[in-house]
Amino acid sequence: MTTLPDLKGFDLAGADVTVWVFRTSSGQDGRPRFTGRWVGITEDLAARLREAVGGALAGITETIEYDVLAQNNEGSALTIETDETYVHLIAGAVADDTPGRKARNVKDLANSKFTVIKFVRDGLTLLAVSRTDASWSTRKASGLIRAVFSDNELDVEEDPVFTIRPVFDFFVLGDRIFIKSKLNFESVLVYKAGHQQAFTALKEEAEFVAIFSELSPLDAFVGSNKIHLRRAIAIQSKGHYKDTGFMDRLRAEHGNMRLVIAFDEQGRIVPTPETCRHIFQALLNHRLESRLDSQFYDVPSTEPVS
Repeated sequence: MTTLPDLKGFDLAGADVTVWVFRTSSGQDGRPRFTGRWVGITEDLAARLREAVGGALAGITETIEYDVLAQNNEGSALTIETDETYVHLIAGAVADDTPGRKARNVKDLANSKFTVIKFVRDGLTLLAVSRTDASWSTRKASGLIRAVFSDNELDVEEDPVFTIRPVFDFFVLGDRIFIKSKLNFESVLVYKAGHQQAFTALKEEAEFVAIFSELSPLDAFVGSNKIHLRRAIAIQSKGHYKDTGFMDRLRAEHGNMRLVIAFDEQGRIVPTPETCRHIFQALLNHRLESRLDSQFYDVPSTEPVS
């Protein structure tokens, strides 16, 4: 398994550098389609990219396993296996750096959704991925007068300018993805769509359906809200609803825990628009009591402490 030392130890200085730009669309099979082209770059730009990626990697001091509710900070990165995502589609595309895939004009670059900086050294490939900014959008750039400051004055810049941010959203090396921006990672790899499909599957799961009198209020509560979708998938992952003992204790203790949840005569949860948040807190096991002040708190994580 690829580790953080592997990532930080990658030989950027000795690696060959290629820049790829990608557009995205939806495939008929529900998977995203990534259409990429590689771009010729100067040695000066290659050196700047090596420096930028090296600086970004140096700032990562720890990793946190990716979870739908997990969050990283400035010095950490979330990690996830590559085979849990569509990143193999991008990796396959950037392996085809043949003349036929080279960008030939501005139209090949404009309106790209993300860039991939590919580093290859001794048979290993490191990808640094970031979403593009407004400079890549013809719609947002149209009507602007581009100017450069040279010789103590501003002059019109006729050539189009594209900005590559020195901040990268995620890195791919071997079998692992190291994520700095969870939001952009999920956007680029269409991870939210995966959450929606997983929530649909959860609503069809017999054990989940059996604990509710009906699902329509819960369905409306989640909708397409990405936070609620993440929490729903976390509920599926934790699987507390499958634990008879957990559910019996929830029925007995919900009032004492200040969880506003109603149950019918068969012991099933009766969801309403007002109680869905409490239901989620309960099934996530995120309503916990402090032994220091005997108060109940809603917590973002229930990672066991050793």
